[in-house]
Amino acid sequence: MCPLQLRTLIFVAWVLGYVAFLLSIRRMWTGKYVRSPLVRSLFLNMVTEGEAAEPQKWYQCCPELLGESVQPLFIQSHMDSDTKAFLKRSVEKSGWLFTQLYHSLVSTILGPVVSRTSINGFLGRGSMFVFSAEQFRQLLQISPEWRAERLLDLGAGDGGVTEVMGGHFREIYATEVSAPMKWHLQRRNYKVLGIDEWQHTGLQYDVISCLNLLDRCDDPLLLLRDIKRSLVPETGRLILATVLPFQPYVEIGGRWQRPKEHVRLKGKTWEEQVTDLSTEVFQKVGFKVETVTRLPYLCEGDMYNDYYVLDDAVFVLKASEDGSESAQ
Repeated sequence: MCPLQLRTLIFVAWVLGYVAFLLSIRRMWTGKYVRSPLVRSLFLNMVTEGEAAEPQKWYQCCPELLGESVQPLFIQSHMDSDTKAFLKRSVEKSGWLFTQLYHSLVSTILGPVVSRTSINGFLGRGSMFVFSAEQFRQLLQISPEWRAERLLDLGAGDGGVTEVMGGHFREIYATEVSAPMKWHLQRRNYKVLGIDEWQHTGLQYDVISCLNLLDRCDDPLLLLRDIKRSLVPETGRLILATVLPFQPYVEIGGRWQRPKEHVRLKGKTWEEQVTDLSTEVFQKVGFKVETVTRLPYLCEGDMYNDYYVLDDAVFVLKASEDGSESAQ
């Protein structure tokens, strides 16, 4: 047997072994392979009850635990039809076994050298859901007919969330680091700006969205100051989402490291950290909270989970009336 044939045989054996390993792991994560009818029935009942109760917790907040100045700004959100539709699609996709095996294999090979975002962009998977069109309008307190000139979506990913907001704007701009994700944005006919370009174009935006980016950038406070300068004076708004508890990391070539500028929040609960963001961090850079809500940050799943969910705090911010920053 020649060396090329031997290498090919070894590679095929490795792939088959990898697939067998993934399938065996999948068996441990699902009730489909529980042999006892009684045990399987109990398992499925627990899963069904858990899935029914869990989504209700995604939106829960104890307003009395928020700071006094933040309490009247909280908006109670609920699961709506768009959220349910996203979850349904995610569940369906997670059942595409051979597709998920292919995704897992590619992720394993590319993971050490390519960012997770770029891998998802290349594979066309990992779509995110932050809010529905109705929830977006509720937060901004606008009607379905409301229109404005420009939207800028920072770190827009594949543009799925941008599309939720985009119907209200005549011009849509976006930024993204990942080359595969930029391609997705260009396919949607969005104007893609460089991550070091958007601050210097001279354009001002009616709404800038910064969704789950604050804990994934090197200079979060500088980012907020740049956003403030780029908003239309008086009427411009920033819609900002961040995962809580706040755990900032920056992804570089598949590796995670601490950001250069580390924002530390006081408190451990969702309510405590929302209060600290509102009264300390945002005020420090000259922003004032208009509304805030609690929403699930959803991501399409894989062969192990139908979907993934994190706790988001979603704020609508405006520049302080005097335009000044508080003392550092």
